[in-house]
Amino acid sequence: MKRFKALIRAGVCAVIAVAVFLIGKYKLPEFFKDPKLPNGSEVLRTLLILLLLLAAEGLIQFLLGLIKPKKNRTRTVIALIKNVLRYAVILAAICVVLTLFVDLGTVFAGLGIVALIIGFGAESLIADIVTGMFILIDNQYNVGDIIEINGFRGTVTDISVRTTVLTDVGGNVKIINNSDMKNILNRSDNSSRAVAVFPIPYETDLEALEEKLPALMQSIYDAHPDLMKSTPAYLGVDELADSSVMLKFVVEVAEPDIYSGARVLNRELFVGMRKLGVEVPFPQIDVHQK
Repeated sequence: MKRFKALIRAGVCAVIAVAVFLIGKYKLPEFFKDPKLPNGSEVLRTLLILLLLLAAEGLIQFLLGLIKPKKNRTRTVIALIKNVLRYAVILAAICVVLTLFVDLGTVFAGLGIVALIIGFGAESLIADIVTGMFILIDNQYNVGDIIEINGFRGTVTDISVRTTVLTDVGGNVKIINNSDMKNILNRSDNSSRAVAVFPIPYETDLEALEEKLPALMQSIYDAHPDLMKSTPAYLGVDELADSSVMLKFVVEVAEPDIYSGARVLNRELFVGMRKLGVEVPFPQIDVHQK
């Protein structure tokens, strides 16, 4: 839907541009010929250029939206092209409007001075842009990758020349300046281990239960081969808690399935342990009275 909005915008701008061109062609015959154009002609010509810029930007955005990339790297490049294109159109539009009031050479000289001022006053902005380019060149992460930074774990949903956008499993969106993207843990290319800690009563015959666990682990894997990459493993006693003995289990899953894998493993352990006659113990408190 978003790409069709870009196409509609491009079409509307193109139609208006044709209308402006016709007005200039027939109402102002010297529209493109006289170097000393009257103010009305200059305004019309500037408006025509702005409309053509917007139409071209909308058309390119639409064409880029038609691409269905299969690799995260391609998605990243497309997102960056869209972002750079937007900035380029804005900058070009500013230059075109400024030519109404000053000479083009003066405009570029002024832009040089402005760039010098920005260079001293916007260090963080330049750092964000430079870091963003190195992130792309070094292929540190791409759109669609799952990364972890400063305790926040999420999927990269957008990369621009200034910022990186992460979205976690709860739908929370975190926007981070590219210059702050340090000590990143990219989890996309690695398998993950979903962990489950299951409590059993102290009265349980642990040795007898451990003999039955391999069959239970295999049945859990057989029920979820699409989610689990291998048979769940029993690691042993994780903790001697106040009211129960805590047993630890892990299973290898794809990184995007780490939370769903843990939930499924917990459920299957609960159901399987009940079938084996092992109930989850209630919290217990011992009261000693003199």
